[in-house]
Amino acid sequence: MLVTRFAPSPTGSLHLGHAFAAIVAHDFARAAGGRFLLRIEDLDRTRSRPEFEASALADLKWLGLSWDSAPIHQSARTLLYAEALSKLESLGVLYRCFCSRKDIAAAIDAPHEPAETIYPGTCRHLSAGDQERRASATGIDYAIRLNTTRAAELTSSIDIAFTECLALEKPPRRIPAQPNMLGDVVLSRKGNVAAYHLAVVVDDAAQGVSLVSRGEDLLHATHIHVLLQALLGLATPLYAHHALVRDEYGARLAKRDNAHALSQLRSAGWTPEDVRHALPSSPNYARLLRAALTNY
Repeated sequence: MLVTRFAPSPTGSLHLGHAFAAIVAHDFARAAGGRFLLRIEDLDRTRSRPEFEASALADLKWLGLSWDSAPIHQSARTLLYAEALSKLESLGVLYRCFCSRKDIAAAIDAPHEPAETIYPGTCRHLSAGDQERRASATGIDYAIRLNTTRAAELTSSIDIAFTECLALEKPPRRIPAQPNMLGDVVLSRKGNVAAYHLAVVVDDAAQGVSLVSRGEDLLHATHIHVLLQALLGLATPLYAHHALVRDEYGARLAKRDNAHALSQLRSAGWTPEDVRHALPSSPNYARLLRAALTNY
Protein backbone atom coordinates (compact mmCIF):
# COMPACT_ATOMS: atom_id res chain seq x y z
CA MET A 1 0.00 0.00 0.00
CA LEU A 2 1.24 3.46 -0.89
CA VAL A 3 1.83 5.61 2.20
CA THR A 4 2.63 9.32 1.96
CA ARG A 5 2.97 12.05 4.56
CA PHE A 6 3.02 15.78 5.13
CA ALA A 7 5.26 17.03 7.93
CA PRO A 8 4.90 20.71 8.79
CA SER A 9 6.87 22.50 11.50
CA PRO A 10 4.65 24.57 13.83
CA THR A 11 6.93 27.59 13.69
CA GLY A 12 4.71 29.85 11.58
CA SER A 13 1.68 29.93 9.32
CA LEU A 14 1.31 27.58 6.36
CA HIS A 15 1.61 29.27 2.97
CA LEU A 16 0.94 28.30 -0.64
CA GLY A 17 4.15 26.27 -0.79
CA HIS A 18 3.03 24.14 2.13
CA ALA A 19 -0.38 23.74 0.52
CA PHE A 20 1.25 22.41 -2.65
CA ALA A 21 3.36 19.89 -0.72
CA ALA A 22 0.38 18.70 1.30
CA ILE A 23 -1.91 18.44 -1.73
CA VAL A 24 0.65 16.46 -3.77
CA ALA A 25 1.20 13.95 -0.96
CA HIS A 26 -2.52 13.70 -0.21
CA ASP A 27 -3.61 13.30 -3.82
CA PHE A 28 -0.94 10.68 -4.55
CA ALA A 29 -2.19 8.57 -1.64
CA ARG A 30 -5.85 8.96 -2.52
CA ALA A 31 -5.29 8.19 -6.22
CA ALA A 32 -3.48 4.97 -5.32
CA GLY A 33 -5.93 3.90 -2.61
CA GLY A 34 -3.20 4.37 -0.03
CA ARG A 35 -2.75 6.22 3.24
CA PHE A 36 -1.92 9.86 3.91
CA LEU A 37 -0.27 10.63 7.25
CA LEU A 38 0.46 13.80 9.16
CA ARG A 39 3.57 14.43 11.25
CA ILE A 40 4.25 17.51 13.36
CA GLU A 41 7.97 18.30 13.27
CA ASP A 42 8.18 20.25 16.52
CA LEU A 43 11.77 19.66 17.57
CA ASP A 44 12.55 23.38 17.45
CA ARG A 45 11.62 24.03 21.07
CA THR A 46 12.20 27.78 20.89
CA ARG A 47 9.96 28.51 17.89
CA SER A 48 7.30 25.77 17.90
CA ARG A 49 3.93 27.03 19.11
CA PRO A 50 0.62 25.19 19.79
CA GLU A 51 -1.25 27.97 18.02
CA PHE A 52 0.74 27.39 14.83
CA GLU A 53 -0.07 23.67 14.96
CA ALA A 54 -3.77 24.39 15.47
CA SER A 55 -3.68 26.85 12.58
CA ALA A 56 -1.97 24.31 10.31
CA LEU A 57 -4.57 21.64 11.05
CA ALA A 58 -7.36 24.14 10.35
CA ASP A 59 -5.72 25.12 7.05
CA LEU A 60 -5.39 21.51 5.92
CA LYS A 61 -9.00 20.73 6.78
CA TRP A 62 -10.10 23.88 4.93
CA LEU A 63 -8.22 22.61 1.85
CA GLY A 64 -10.32 19.44 2.04
CA LEU A 65 -7.44 17.17 3.09
CA SER A 66 -7.88 14.30 5.54
CA TRP A 67 -5.33 12.02 7.18
CA ASP A 68 -5.68 8.38 8.12
CA SER A 69 -4.40 8.36 11.69
CA ALA A 70 -3.75 10.82 14.48
CA PRO A 71 -0.76 13.11 13.83
CA ILE A 72 2.49 12.11 15.52
CA HIS A 73 4.77 14.66 17.19
CA GLN A 74 8.52 14.47 16.95
CA SER A 75 8.87 15.98 20.42
CA ALA A 76 7.42 12.73 21.81
CA ARG A 77 9.83 10.48 19.91
CA THR A 78 13.22 11.48 21.30
CA LEU A 79 14.00 7.96 22.58
CA LEU A 80 13.72 6.59 19.03
CA TYR A 81 16.15 9.21 17.77
CA ALA A 82 18.55 8.45 20.64
CA GLU A 83 18.49 4.75 19.74
CA ALA A 84 19.29 5.51 16.10
CA LEU A 85 22.08 7.87 17.13
CA SER A 86 23.53 5.19 19.41
CA LYS A 87 23.57 2.69 16.54
CA LEU A 88 25.37 5.17 14.30
CA GLU A 89 27.87 5.87 17.07
CA SER A 90 28.61 2.15 17.34
CA LEU A 91 29.47 2.19 13.63
CA GLY A 92 32.05 4.91 14.19
CA VAL A 93 30.46 7.41 11.81
CA LEU A 94 29.80 10.25 14.25
CA TYR A 95 31.92 12.98 15.76
CA ARG A 96 31.39 15.93 18.06
CA CYS A 97 31.45 19.39 16.57
CA PHE A 98 32.24 22.38 18.80
CA CYS A 99 32.02 25.03 16.08
CA SER A 100 29.64 27.95 16.33
CA ARG A 101 27.92 29.41 13.29
CA LYS A 102 30.49 32.20 13.42
CA ASP A 103 33.36 29.69 13.45
CA ILE A 104 31.95 27.86 10.42
CA ALA A 105 31.38 31.07 8.48
CA ALA A 106 34.94 32.20 9.23
CA ALA A 107 36.40 28.86 8.12
CA ILE A 108 34.47 28.90 4.87
CA ASP A 109 35.45 32.49 4.08
CA ALA A 110 39.09 32.07 5.03
CA PRO A 111 41.75 32.54 2.32
CA HIS A 112 42.68 29.44 0.35
CA GLU A 113 39.52 27.62 1.44
CA PRO A 114 37.21 26.34 -1.30
CA ALA A 115 34.10 28.44 -1.90
CA GLU A 116 31.42 26.12 -0.53
CA THR A 117 28.54 26.36 1.86
CA ILE A 118 28.87 22.92 3.43
CA TYR A 119 30.59 22.36 6.77
CA PRO A 120 34.36 22.37 6.15
CA GLY A 121 35.07 19.47 8.53
CA THR A 122 36.91 21.50 11.16
CA CYS A 123 36.22 19.07 14.02
CA ARG A 124 36.27 15.86 11.99
CA HIS A 125 39.93 15.18 12.68
CA LEU A 126 39.85 15.75 16.44
CA SER A 127 41.03 12.67 18.28
CA ALA A 128 38.70 10.88 20.65
CA GLY A 129 40.71 12.30 23.53
CA ASP A 130 40.43 15.84 22.21
CA GLN A 131 36.70 15.43 21.81
CA GLU A 132 36.34 14.16 25.37
CA ARG A 133 38.43 17.00 26.79
CA ARG A 134 36.44 19.63 24.93
CA ALA A 135 33.13 18.01 25.83
CA SER A 136 34.00 17.96 29.53
CA ALA A 137 35.26 21.54 29.59
CA THR A 138 32.98 23.87 31.53
CA GLY A 139 30.54 25.78 29.36
CA ILE A 140 31.38 24.00 26.10
CA ASP A 141 28.53 22.30 24.29
CA TYR A 142 28.60 20.47 20.98
CA ALA A 143 26.59 19.13 18.07
CA ILE A 144 26.98 15.64 16.63
CA ARG A 145 27.80 15.34 12.95
CA LEU A 146 27.82 12.47 10.49
CA ASN A 147 31.27 11.65 9.11
CA THR A 148 30.03 11.29 5.55
CA THR A 149 33.36 10.03 4.24
CA ARG A 150 33.56 7.25 6.82
CA ALA A 151 29.89 6.37 6.30
CA ALA A 152 30.41 6.11 2.54
CA GLU A 153 33.35 3.78 3.11
CA LEU A 154 31.25 1.49 5.31
CA THR A 155 28.51 1.26 2.70
CA SER A 156 30.73 1.09 -0.39
CA SER A 157 29.70 -2.51 -1.12
CA ILE A 158 25.99 -1.65 -1.07
CA ASP A 159 23.98 -0.28 -3.97
CA ILE A 160 22.85 2.95 -2.32
CA ALA A 161 20.39 4.64 -4.63
CA PHE A 162 16.82 5.88 -4.73
CA THR A 163 14.05 5.97 -7.31
CA GLU A 164 13.13 9.52 -8.23
CA CYS A 165 9.73 9.63 -9.87
CA LEU A 166 9.03 13.32 -10.30
CA ALA A 167 12.04 15.62 -10.44
CA LEU A 168 11.99 18.07 -13.33
CA GLU A 169 9.18 16.11 -15.01
CA LYS A 170 11.54 13.33 -16.07
CA PRO A 171 10.56 9.64 -16.19
CA PRO A 172 11.29 7.59 -13.05
CA ARG A 173 14.97 6.78 -12.68
CA ARG A 174 17.39 5.31 -10.19
CA ILE A 175 19.83 7.86 -8.79
CA PRO A 176 23.04 6.75 -7.00
CA ALA A 177 23.38 8.49 -3.66
CA GLN A 178 25.99 11.24 -3.45
CA PRO A 179 25.91 12.19 0.24
CA ASN A 180 28.97 14.44 -0.07
CA MET A 181 26.64 17.04 -1.62
CA LEU A 182 25.80 18.27 1.88
CA GLY A 183 28.96 17.21 3.67
CA ASP A 184 29.00 16.26 7.35
CA VAL A 185 25.46 17.20 8.36
CA VAL A 186 24.33 17.71 11.96
CA LEU A 187 22.35 14.76 13.35
CA SER A 188 21.95 16.03 16.91
CA ARG A 189 22.05 19.66 17.97
CA LYS A 190 23.44 21.19 21.10
CA GLY A 191 21.25 20.12 23.98
CA ASN A 192 20.78 16.55 22.67
CA VAL A 193 18.00 17.54 20.28
CA ALA A 194 17.73 15.35 17.19
CA ALA A 195 18.23 17.30 13.97
CA TYR A 196 16.11 17.14 10.83
CA HIS A 197 18.11 14.58 8.85
CA LEU A 198 18.08 11.95 11.58
CA ALA A 199 14.51 12.52 12.76
CA VAL A 200 12.94 12.41 9.31
CA VAL A 201 14.66 9.15 8.37
CA VAL A 202 13.66 7.46 11.62
CA ASP A 203 10.08 8.70 11.39
CA ASP A 204 9.52 7.84 7.74
CA ALA A 205 10.61 4.27 8.47
CA ALA A 206 8.55 4.01 11.65
CA GLN A 207 5.43 5.29 9.88
CA GLY A 208 5.92 2.97 6.90
CA VAL A 209 6.13 5.85 4.44
CA SER A 210 6.69 4.38 0.97
CA LEU A 211 6.65 7.62 -1.06
CA VAL A 212 8.27 10.82 0.18
CA SER A 213 7.08 13.79 -1.86
CA ARG A 214 8.62 17.18 -1.11
CA GLY A 215 10.10 20.26 -2.75
CA GLU A 216 12.97 20.02 -5.18
CA ASP A 217 15.07 22.14 -2.78
CA LEU A 218 15.40 19.01 -0.61
CA LEU A 219 16.80 16.78 -3.35
CA HIS A 220 20.34 17.10 -1.94
CA ALA A 221 19.05 16.08 1.50
CA THR A 222 17.65 12.87 0.00
CA HIS A 223 21.19 11.70 -0.77
CA ILE A 224 22.06 11.97 2.94
CA HIS A 225 18.81 10.26 3.94
CA VAL A 226 19.47 7.28 1.69
CA LEU A 227 22.91 6.91 3.26
CA LEU A 228 21.40 7.01 6.75
CA GLN A 229 18.80 4.43 5.75
CA ALA A 230 21.58 2.09 4.64
CA LEU A 231 23.54 2.59 7.86
CA LEU A 232 20.46 2.02 10.03
CA GLY A 233 19.15 -0.93 8.02
CA LEU A 234 15.97 0.89 6.98
CA ALA A 235 14.04 0.58 3.73
CA THR A 236 14.39 3.35 1.17
CA PRO A 237 11.06 4.75 -0.04
CA LEU A 238 10.30 6.23 -3.44
CA TYR A 239 10.98 9.94 -3.75
CA ALA A 240 9.18 12.67 -5.68
CA HIS A 241 10.69 16.16 -5.62
CA HIS A 242 8.17 18.62 -6.98
CA ALA A 243 8.47 22.22 -8.11
CA LEU A 244 8.48 25.04 -5.57
CA VAL A 245 5.86 27.74 -5.31
CA ARG A 246 7.56 31.09 -5.87
CA ASP A 247 6.57 34.71 -5.48
CA GLU A 248 6.31 37.24 -8.28
CA TYR A 249 10.07 37.81 -8.11
CA GLY A 250 10.94 34.13 -8.43
CA ALA A 251 11.93 33.66 -4.79
CA ARG A 252 10.70 30.63 -2.87
CA LEU A 253 8.03 31.36 -0.29
CA ALA A 254 8.94 31.61 3.39
CA LYS A 255 6.87 31.61 6.57
CA ARG A 256 7.84 35.21 7.20
CA ASP A 257 6.05 36.14 3.96
CA ASN A 258 2.63 36.50 5.50
CA ALA A 259 1.04 37.72 2.25
CA HIS A 260 0.92 34.12 1.00
CA ALA A 261 -0.25 32.58 4.30
CA LEU A 262 -3.28 30.37 3.81
CA SER A 263 -5.06 32.03 6.73
CA GLN A 264 -4.61 35.43 5.10
CA LEU A 265 -5.83 34.15 1.74
CA ARG A 266 -8.85 32.56 3.39
CA SER A 267 -9.67 35.84 5.11
CA ALA A 268 -9.38 37.58 1.76
CA GLY A 269 -12.11 35.35 0.34
CA TRP A 270 -10.06 32.64 -1.37
CA THR A 271 -11.57 29.17 -1.72
CA PRO A 272 -9.73 25.83 -1.72
CA GLU A 273 -10.31 25.74 -5.50
CA ASP A 274 -8.59 29.12 -5.81
CA VAL A 275 -5.59 27.72 -3.96
CA ARG A 276 -5.32 24.73 -6.28
CA HIS A 277 -5.56 26.99 -9.34
CA ALA A 278 -2.72 29.14 -7.98
CA LEU A 279 -0.34 26.20 -7.55
CA PRO A 280 2.07 24.70 -10.11
CA SER A 281 0.22 22.14 -12.18
CA SER A 282 1.48 18.96 -13.77
CA PRO A 283 -0.82 16.66 -15.70
CA ASN A 284 2.00 14.12 -15.69
CA TYR A 285 2.14 13.59 -11.90
CA ALA A 286 -0.25 10.64 -11.90
CA ARG A 287 1.38 9.05 -14.94
CA LEU A 288 4.88 9.38 -13.50
CA LEU A 289 3.78 7.92 -10.18
CA ARG A 290 2.14 4.92 -11.83
CA ALA A 291 5.29 4.28 -13.88
CA ALA A 292 7.47 4.52 -10.78
CA LEU A 293 5.34 2.06 -8.86
CA THR A 294 5.34 -0.34 -11.81
CA ASN A 295 9.10 -0.24 -12.25
CA TYR A 296 10.14 -0.18 -8.58
